[in-house]
Amino acid sequence: MKESTVKTNINWFPGHMAKARREIGEKLTLVDLVIELKDARIPYASTNPMIDDIVGNKPRLILLCKSSLADKEVTQQWISYYKEQGILALDIDSITGYHIKDIYSYATLALKDIFAKRKERQITSKTIKAIILGIPNVGKSTLINALAKRKATVVGDRPGVTKNQTWIKITNDLYLLDTPGILWPKFEDQSVAIRLAMCGAIKDDILDINALVLASIAYIVDLYPKALKDRYRVDIVEDLEQIQQQIGKNRGFLSKGGAVDLERTNRMFLNELRGMKIGAMSYERPDKSL
Repeated sequence: MKESTVKTNINWFPGHMAKARREIGEKLTLVDLVIELKDARIPYASTNPMIDDIVGNKPRLILLCKSSLADKEVTQQWISYYKEQGILALDIDSITGYHIKDIYSYATLALKDIFAKRKERQITSKTIKAIILGIPNVGKSTLINALAKRKATVVGDRPGVTKNQTWIKITNDLYLLDTPGILWPKFEDQSVAIRLAMCGAIKDDILDINALVLASIAYIVDLYPKALKDRYRVDIVEDLEQIQQQIGKNRGFLSKGGAVDLERTNRMFLNELRGMKIGAMSYERPDKSL
């Protein structure tokens, strides 16, 4: 993987995330179901390894968010992968409304054993109390607002907007506990951090943007070279910086003297990468982290 030659050192663990980790563990006794949100483009990288320890054996439903930004074929591979593990997964898009109406039925299916026990005890309640977990900027607040059909939470286009835990009534049968997004204290695998940064899960102001762009180009060269070539009219070569230069030049981002303005080029590239201007792409496959 060419991105391994790009030097990065990304870590981000604000204080409120450490507090959220403790509080989530305390709140689990109040919920029936854990709804774990993952970015459909990077299900592996957007999985917090602490969540398994925190959640334990609680019933779980995985929602692969922002599915319109991901490669549909690869997303289906992930859904099949989770199914083989006995975990329900559903691809959704809170902006377009894709599969949003199916979430309650999937939650009910994930809790079939609990509902069976309720029936044995002659309890007719179909109420589900669920906690929503996920990394920053994965789309928790947007999803809750889409489900509630109102502005039930604060939505931001930057990670770290939700800082508290709040119960939200979706319907008479569904209550959600929103939580702040939490990352883990240290990224031992910098390639995970890079993929998170590519998808906007880490604040840009702590990143080496140039290194991130070069790493991003490397991923696309490996996975979707035609999309890169078609969008920016570049030649696919081994030298990542040469591709970066071609992108800036072809967009006319030139400084006085004809040198490529890397700052403008990099910002444009990241905006287009995250905004699906290059195309719907997935950066990981179930059988490997790439």
